[in-house]
Amino acid sequence: MLDLARDIIGSQPILTAFLAIGVGYLVGQISVAGFSLGVGAVLFVGLAIGAFAPKAQIIGPIGLTGLIMFLYGIGILYGRQFFEGMVGVGRRYNLLALVACLAGLLVALGLGHVFGIRLGHTLGLYAGSMTSTAALQAAIDVMKNKDPSIGYSIAYPFGVIGPILCIYFMTRNVRPKFPAKTQRFHMGEIAIGESFAGRTLGEMMAGPLGGVQVTMLRQGGRNFVPSADSVLAAGDAVMVTAEREDDIARVALQIGRLEPGRLARDRADLDYIRVFVGKASVVGVPLSDLPMPAGYPTHLLHVRRYDADLVPAPDLMLEFGDRVGVLAPPEKKEEIRRHFGDTVKAAAEFSYVSLGLGMVMGVLLGLIPIPIPGIGIVTLGIGGGPLIVALILGRLRRTGPMLWTMPLPANIVLRNFGLAMFLATVGVNAGQPFVRTVSESGFTMLFIGVAVLLTTVAIVLLVGHYVMKIPYDDLVGVASGATGNPAILVYSTKMAPTERPDIGYAMIFPSMTLVKVIAAQIVGLLAGGAAG
Repeated sequence: MLDLARDIIGSQPILTAFLAIGVGYLVGQISVAGFSLGVGAVLFVGLAIGAFAPKAQIIGPIGLTGLIMFLYGIGILYGRQFFEGMVGVGRRYNLLALVACLAGLLVALGLGHVFGIRLGHTLGLYAGSMTSTAALQAAIDVMKNKDPSIGYSIAYPFGVIGPILCIYFMTRNVRPKFPAKTQRFHMGEIAIGESFAGRTLGEMMAGPLGGVQVTMLRQGGRNFVPSADSVLAAGDAVMVTAEREDDIARVALQIGRLEPGRLARDRADLDYIRVFVGKASVVGVPLSDLPMPAGYPTHLLHVRRYDADLVPAPDLMLEFGDRVGVLAPPEKKEEIRRHFGDTVKAAAEFSYVSLGLGMVMGVLLGLIPIPIPGIGIVTLGIGGGPLIVALILGRLRRTGPMLWTMPLPANIVLRNFGLAMFLATVGVNAGQPFVRTVSESGFTMLFIGVAVLLTTVAIVLLVGHYVMKIPYDDLVGVASGATGNPAILVYSTKMAPTERPDIGYAMIFPSMTLVKVIAAQIVGLLAGGAAG
């Protein structure tokens, strides 16, 4: 029976890949003391399958295709935050992460030399400690063997759990305090006082109404969408929105008084409708330039993106799957639905044209040779090219009719499936060598991986906190981005419950991925030159 199973697995690579993915995700859900491997378990199940069935090999571009999908999704998602992180404090954060990642590489090379570990295994240990699939592929390409996969597999588990433990103990020691999460959308209805009668809304927006947005005006017993030249009278009322409730209270105190329900209870002229954004023509366009139906008054009052409520600022761009609240005449609701698309399916839809073109450009960029004097030719490769192109396209969001972004649910599916395919391929193909290597020098290699990881995380956390005085929620985001695994970011947001860890991760992860990819190639080329 076992021989039959080995024969089937060894002769059916597609079956083997999906077996590793399915069982891997099942194992990844097992939690021990709050820790689980998640998608990383696919790698270890793949190793087990490869060891069980020696003939099992997943050949062809399956694994590389998965890696491109993962990196492209990362770049598209974090493009804007990454480029914003290249200025201001983001430069300091990237410099700290760069020093930490290079220090980890030096530790790996030094200990690998001391203990007589093969260079391919050492580069794999470095990639696994940093949980960097792109660095692993770069190491495989430059070494031209499976040695990096073995080192990666040995170091990967502590590469996930190590930073989590470090952040846990650091948080217990520092005991940071964070303000409670606040809602980012607030609405109020304010009656206008006599001292502001006769002034235009434009004048008021430049004065006491600064800091809030006026969405509706009640005048003469009717509600309507105001304009900058609308003249206010005593007793009129305005509906305003703001990110902070204090701003609404401040404005009300200056110009009149709060009167909840004054406008909302009258829906004869303007009614409120919530619709899903499902048309490409309204996605990726700043709200200040957003086309709205002509011939009747409308106003976009509110945007809900996944779990967050957003004030519709002029530079905000809609995404597929957003729910928008629109003020419009009651009889025009169907037209509003048609204008925005109003389909929940949009949360999982994106342009396959832009996806294909973006990946083609990424692969081509990765093929361009980059000469480094005294070292040789390096390339951005499959790991770096698609990531850089995706970061640029994620920053642009839209060029003419071409929409580059994709809804978050679709992005998550693309990334997770791509990463699972890559890890399954790496695990299955390295199964037999992995068993042999672990039996010979597994504990030594594990020690090196732990040392690499602790060096990197310690530099980020200790230097960042005690020397650079980085705010703690930023700091754990930088540590998560330097080490790479999304599970570390999830834990960081639990320790620092603000939005800053996500922003820090977005600033650091792409740039450090490129650093690791290029560093792995340079080390491999230098070693090859020395051997020659």
